[in-house]
Amino acid sequence: MAKTFLQVQNQIAQLQRQADQLRKKEADGVLSRIKEAISVYGFTAEELGFGKGRGKAVMSKEKGTRKPQKTKKTIAAARVPKYKDDQGNVWSGRGPRPLWFKAALEAGKLAEDLLA
Repeated sequence: MAKTFLQVQNQIAQLQRQADQLRKKEADGVLSRIKEAISVYGFTAEELGFGKGRGKAVMSKEKGTRKPQKTKKTIAAARVPKYKDDQGNVWSGRGPRPLWFKAALEAGKLAEDLLA
């Protein structure tokens, strides 16, 4: 006898419940092993990638994806001056244009002339 659509949908729902139960049971076992390893080896939250770290990837809110943390190196790179003039004025190119930059443009210089 052929199954109906409704019967197949019910079977899918039942299998999904079974899969969820198995996943929870397996996850509980994994979590207990992780906790045991943490206590045995004395791992810190930072070493596991939580809290302040050394630029390690941390779990994002989306399940199973990772995003890199901003490191001091990447933050410093963002602050590197993009423009400078002969008097030692510098500007990263972010935020409002400084007065010295506006004055140089009004004096006939091009932004490309002021690139660092």
